[in-house]
Amino acid sequence: MAKFLDVHPLKGLDEETLRKLQHSPVDEFGIKHLNLMYNQEADRFYCLLDAPDKQAVEKHHNKHGLKCESITEVRTTA
Repeated sequence: MAKFLDVHPLKGLDEETLRKLQHSPVDEFGIKHLNLMYNQEADRFYCLLDAPDKQAVEKHHNKHGLKCESITEVRTTA
């Protein structure tokens, strides 16, 4: 499974909601949340995901009404 990092507006989501997302099961697009990071002052939130491809990441976010500003396939050291 490939790893992707995406960025989008926080849109008022709070830390509790992000924690719930972090622990959600793999969805119908094959998305698993590995880590969620955010900066309230910058109104940005970042997702590190396991996903089959970039299109699955887009579909996952569109389902939740979030548009990604960028999606990048990444490699990790862990």
